[in-house]
Amino acid sequence: MHYSELTWRRFSSAAAAGALDGANVRRGAAGSIAGGTWVQFDVRLGGGPPTAPIAAVRFRAFGCPHVIAVADWVAEASVGRPAVPQLPESIQALQERFAVPVEKLGRLLILEDAWIAAMSSPYT
Repeated sequence: MHYSELTWRRFSSAAAAGALDGANVRRGAAGSIAGGTWVQFDVRLGGGPPTAPIAAVRFRAFGCPHVIAVADWVAEASVGRPAVPQLPESIQALQERFAVPVEKLGRLLILEDAWIAAMSSPYT
């Protein structure tokens, strides 16, 4: 399969891969390894109300290069934004940005479910 330059660059470097621990961290995951796609987001919020700006995001994922690349982009793009259960861009915009084939759209929906789970979870 051919991947776009952006997808390959994000997949190859994945600077936001990892986990967060400590205070003010929310964690959410979706999918399954057996199903071929699993994503977890750890989100550290700044002080203040529950929708305080996001201070840091890390992700762990099992999936194709598109899943890894989009998770890395979402993690980076979310820092400084309000902590809301909505991705920084729509699924359609992410699909276009990363040239994700239609047959992989369900994988992006799993990624979105993981984000929503993280934003809906209590602090760890």
